[in-house]
Amino acid sequence: MTTTLRTKRSATGSLIGLALGDALGFPTEFNDVPAILAKCGPWRMMELPKPAIVTDDTQMTLALAHGLRTAMDRGSLGAEALERAVRKEFVEWSRSPENNRAPGVTCMVACDHLAVERRPWQFASQMHSKGCGANMRVAPLGLIGPLSDEQRAGSAQLQAALTHGHPTALTAADLTAHAIRLLAQGAEPMGLVGRLRSYAYENRSRYHARWLGDLWTHSQDSSPEEYIARGWDECLDVLDRLDRAVRNPSPETDPCLATGEGWVAEEALATGLLCFLLFVDEPVTALRRAACTAGDSDSIACLTGAFAGAYHGPGAWPAEWADRIEYQGDLVSLGALWDA
Repeated sequence: MTTTLRTKRSATGSLIGLALGDALGFPTEFNDVPAILAKCGPWRMMELPKPAIVTDDTQMTLALAHGLRTAMDRGSLGAEALERAVRKEFVEWSRSPENNRAPGVTCMVACDHLAVERRPWQFASQMHSKGCGANMRVAPLGLIGPLSDEQRAGSAQLQAALTHGHPTALTAADLTAHAIRLLAQGAEPMGLVGRLRSYAYENRSRYHARWLGDLWTHSQDSSPEEYIARGWDECLDVLDRLDRAVRNPSPETDPCLATGEGWVAEEALATGLLCFLLFVDEPVTALRRAACTAGDSDSIACLTGAFAGAYHGPGAWPAEWADRIEYQGDLVSLGALWDA
């Protein structure tokens, strides 16, 4: 990692950003834009709630982060260590008294199955689901430096598949982690969509068997390549929509109208990225735009904050906001670990 990346402190910026977006979008989720404006006033002036409480998005990000730290303490990151450590963290999260933020049904059902320790994790995966729970939590895998491309992609897909088995959930998580990694490395934001499209094409028929095992056999697809290509194709479709929206920006229009409401993984990725790309140099405005959307506002804003924080570092966020976000100590300590 270069001195520039260390100085930028992308991991700290991204983790704080995702939590701030989560908290900002928590009160607006399930509301349409007129209702949000009536409740919060002009969207460009939205303030962080007091107290700044987050949702299951941040909680599951922290669960994944702690699982990754455990798995990597034992040596080079591999599928078995990752699955064992993250499975434990996800189950503990699901049973925690702090898990009272309207968690996703898919995650809760899958975690109940994951709690049966002797059963292969593939039987817990909800094969029908491509909900945004698969990638709202994946940011840590874009922030950890010493991973190969194969480790990052395989880990991103595996952590998604522990709960969400639809191939689009896996590929959207992979793309989300890749986007965060590129931004942390200083990639030019306006070229990001093209780089993500190239990545999707390059990986379209690649099934990470070392990480996913026989997951594909639980689907109706005739081969692992057919299974994973289905996910990449849906991601490529939404990247086309994102590209059109970036080329014809409309900052005052609800981003969900261009790239979807974010309840499913590929739309959460695209709409979160759109909010960031509309306001690359105004990260707080990007968060506010993401929180004032008709869709899954907390998850969209969570991803927007992860992208913006990875690109700008923690200086993107007002100190008064960052200092009072829930789980601030945990977020900062994990960020410092990976920034170092």
